[in-house]
Amino acid sequence: MDLLHELLTGAPARIDAIVDLESLSALESELLGKKSLIASTRRGLGQLPPDERPKVGAQVHEAQRRLEDLLAARRELLERMAEDRLLAGDRVDVTLEGYEPSVGRHHLLTQTVDEVVDIFAGLGYRVASGPEVELAWYNFDALNTPPTHPARLESDTLYVEYGEEPDEMLLRTHTSPMQARYMEQHEPPVYVVVPGRTFRADALDATHSPVFYQIEGLAVDEHITFGDLKGTLAHFAREFFGPDRTIRLLPNFFPFTEPSAEMHVSCFACDGSGCRVCSGSGWIELMGCGMVDPNVLEAVGYDPQHISGFAFGMGAERIAMVRHGINHIRHFYENDVRVLRQFT
Repeated sequence: MDLLHELLTGAPARIDAIVDLESLSALESELLGKKSLIASTRRGLGQLPPDERPKVGAQVHEAQRRLEDLLAARRELLERMAEDRLLAGDRVDVTLEGYEPSVGRHHLLTQTVDEVVDIFAGLGYRVASGPEVELAWYNFDALNTPPTHPARLESDTLYVEYGEEPDEMLLRTHTSPMQARYMEQHEPPVYVVVPGRTFRADALDATHSPVFYQIEGLAVDEHITFGDLKGTLAHFAREFFGPDRTIRLLPNFFPFTEPSAEMHVSCFACDGSGCRVCSGSGWIELMGCGMVDPNVLEAVGYDPQHISGFAFGMGAERIAMVRHGINHIRHFYENDVRVLRQFT
């Protein structure tokens, strides 16, 4: 009983000195576990005289209750302290300025293609697309390009080996094959614009790339004239570069148009007076165009005696470089965020 009294006397100080729940559980096992003084005293009650057992049993029970109360009180305090520390660590200062995540934007080329397509869609043109791996028939023959034309050489065109005649398939060199493909499948009138990737065996320099985007336009109907072509392209120039732009058409040659022309737009940077953008001429070369050659109409089953049309083609990189003052085509493909962020 003296040991029990000594245990109760020293227990409060020992319990109050505990600073974490793990240590408290260890002390509880020591004070009340199977090997504790309380447990061994209770097991020894049977060896006492019968008249002493109730008194000693009551003292052991009271000692156990006091120890349990002390341990429970300390555990409650330690749990509350642990919860307070957890809450302090997870506290959010709602007065701090919020974090705004960066949001992606369309690539400049995608923006350019979409804007051009929207301009012609507003005129009633439909949007079409075709295969990037093309037959030589659609890429050349149906477009009035003879077998001896330099564009058909491997130095200019990327051919795909397929079967016994490797020259019959190629990576399309322009989006113009869709002229023949679309007219084969649709009766006139035809008003269509075709954006897409094209491929040529060009070395990379400031204005050329082996892969680039082109936007093709085709209008075929009764009584289509060269004046319709000029009016359509003048409308495009005003919509894309500004309402004060004017255009001029200079003679040129393309196998699939006759007559053919090269379209220039008045410089938007200097208003035609001459600057670095237009190389001092006041005009910027923009695209090729012309009236659809009758041979192209006949190749798809149209009657050139009753149907006429015009076509044009522009490089998306070209018009984006002109409009935004970009000096090298590689900036479109290097994905340098310092460049791309300027056009978000």
